[in-house]
Amino acid sequence: MLDSVRRLALVAAVPVALLGPAAAPALAEPAAPTAPTAATGPSPTGPTTSQILGEEVVTLTNEERVRAGCPALTVDEELTVASVRQSHYMAATGDFGHFGWRGSTFRSRSLAAGYPAVAGENVAYGFSSSAEVMAAWMASPPHRQNILNCAARSFGAGVQQAVNGTYYWTQVFGWR
Repeated sequence: MLDSVRRLALVAAVPVALLGPAAAPALAEPAAPTAPTAATGPSPTGPTTSQILGEEVVTLTNEERVRAGCPALTVDEELTVASVRQSHYMAATGDFGHFGWRGSTFRSRSLAAGYPAVAGENVAYGFSSSAEVMAAWMASPPHRQNILNCAARSFGAGVQQAVNGTYYWTQVFGWR
């Protein structure tokens, strides 16, 4: 039975001023597979690109926020750059977490991309569709809190596939 369970780790970070030290990793199982739709991604035989998956994460994130009574987030180019850079780093190195190249953090990556008011970050790996990663984030309290933080106003999403086929996912949220 354990052989059939994928072990996946998710880590959420929020500003230290809000919650103290970064939250501990949360374990989540992916949602049961469903028939492909516009929200779940392309069929296994169609093209699965990081750009398409990232756009689906944007749509699903805003759907969750609106359902919870929060305003939809605007997509910010600088936060998208920070998100894509972290997903690329994790996929290239297999080093999963909130620390990136040369010890960068979601805060320092966002500042380097030109965004000064970062609110939080969600990262994940091993999920093969946007619907799976969103279901896991929404089932994890610290990730859900980042997504449903009604004070956040913008975000960026990045997805990168490693050479072994594993997808690495990043969302970075901002206050402006």
